[in-house]
Amino acid sequence: MSRDHVLVTGVSRGIGRAIAARLADDGFTVIGISRRPVPDFRGIHRAIDLTAPEAREALGAIAAEFAPLRLVANAGVVEAAPLDGVTTAQFQHAMRVNLESVIWAMQALAPAMRGAGFGRIVTLGSRAALGKAERAVYAASKAGVAGLTRSMALELAPHGITVNCVAPGPIDTEMFAENQPEGSPARQALVSRVPLGRMGAPSEVAAAVAFLASDQASYVTGQTIYVCGGYSVGGGA
Repeated sequence: MSRDHVLVTGVSRGIGRAIAARLADDGFTVIGISRRPVPDFRGIHRAIDLTAPEAREALGAIAAEFAPLRLVANAGVVEAAPLDGVTTAQFQHAMRVNLESVIWAMQALAPAMRGAGFGRIVTLGSRAALGKAERAVYAASKAGVAGLTRSMALELAPHGITVNCVAPGPIDTEMFAENQPEGSPARQALVSRVPLGRMGAPSEVAAAVAFLASDQASYVTGQTIYVCGGYSVGGGA
C-alpha cells in the first residue's frame, strides 16, 4: 500500500482531468479511470466503464495491485429532463455512474485504508443537489453522494480515514456546455445569478479536492465544500 497513490475516476475530461493533473503536480502517482483512453495521461490509466457488470471486479483488481490510500470519486453524468420526461434508463444511468460507482470504489479501497490506519476519500457532489429545475435525477444522485459522504465519514473515522465532498457550481467544462452551450440564454441567465459573476474553472475545483486529499486535511471529515462562486448561498435554482 502507498500513501503516494491516488485513484481518480472520470479523468478523460473536464473536472476529472484537472484533478488528475493537479494531483500529479502535487507529487502523487495518479491511477486514472475513464471509459476512453486519455492521451499523454500523467500516471497509470485504466479504461473501465463504471456502469459495466465487471466494474466492481476491475476496481478490486486496482486495489489489489496498488492498494491506493487516497480516492477521488469524480466520475459523473448529467441527465437533464423535466419530471414528465424522466425515463427509467436515465434514472438508472445517473444512479449507476454518480452514486453506485462511488460505493463500489469505496468498498474496493477501504480495506487497505483500514489496514494502514489512514485514508483520504473525496467525492464529487454538485450544487444542484440543493435543487435545480429539470435536473431531478441528477440532483437526487448528487444528494445521495452527500449523504453517503457523511455516513462513510462516521463509519471510517475510527480507522483514520477522512471522507469529504466537493460540490461544484457552474464550471466551464465540456459536460456543462453540452447542456447549456456558450451564448445560450440559459447559460447567460445562470451566470447572472452567480454572486461572483462568472463561471468557475476546473482548476478551481481541483484545488479544493487537492487539499481534502492531502495529509494536511487530517481534521476535516464529513463535510461538503461548495466551489460555486457563491451560487449555493444566493443564486437560486
